[in-house]
Amino acid sequence: MPNRKTQRLRVLVTAGPTRERVDPVRFLTNDSSGRMGFAIAEAAARAGHRVVLVAGPVALATPKGVRRIDVESAREMLAACREEWRESQALFMAAAVADWRPAKQLAGKWRAKDGGATTARIDLVRNPDVLATLTRGKRHPDRIVVAFALETGDGERRARAKLAQKGADWIVLNGPSALDADTTRLIVLGANGVRITIPERSKKAAARDLLALLRD
Repeated sequence: MPNRKTQRLRVLVTAGPTRERVDPVRFLTNDSSGRMGFAIAEAAARAGHRVVLVAGPVALATPKGVRRIDVESAREMLAACREEWRESQALFMAAAVADWRPAKQLAGKWRAKDGGATTARIDLVRNPDVLATLTRGKRHPDRIVVAFALETGDGERRARAKLAQKGADWIVLNGPSALDADTTRLIVLGANGVRITIPERSKKAAARDLLALLRD
């Protein structure tokens, strides 16, 4: 592959949550503002890369020089990413994709309480794994894939397992304190065994740090 230090890449970034509809007014989702992904897209565009941003439902302005595709569900995100990944050389998978969705989306408003019920249940089915589908669980030497993991507890162990399972070159680990925050602290783990700590800083500054992964 040409030297990444001088190459202008086509970079695909995902950001924000997905929404999985229960009915026309209710949905399941993950707590994600999308700020980290948007900051990465902005930094990549400023660095001269061609950037496509696939965004879940967030209230953020499109960064200058970035082509944005808005999606709602995990399946919509997968469809958009499949199309864009064909021509891309790098992927930052920063979106918080919902792992599950309701088995059935109701056409009308769910009215379980109208019958006096005090409990209810929703059957869920597994969503497709967007990242694993794109990589097919294998590393590709002509591309660079950066995964993200928000973990609690023994997060580093789980992040390392995810790194191997998803066929990523790097995985960026953060915690719940980053949710809807302007700042973040990150641990970056490489498939080559490298471990990088990014101390707490603004998400825009952290995004510039993460862009260095395209040169390594």
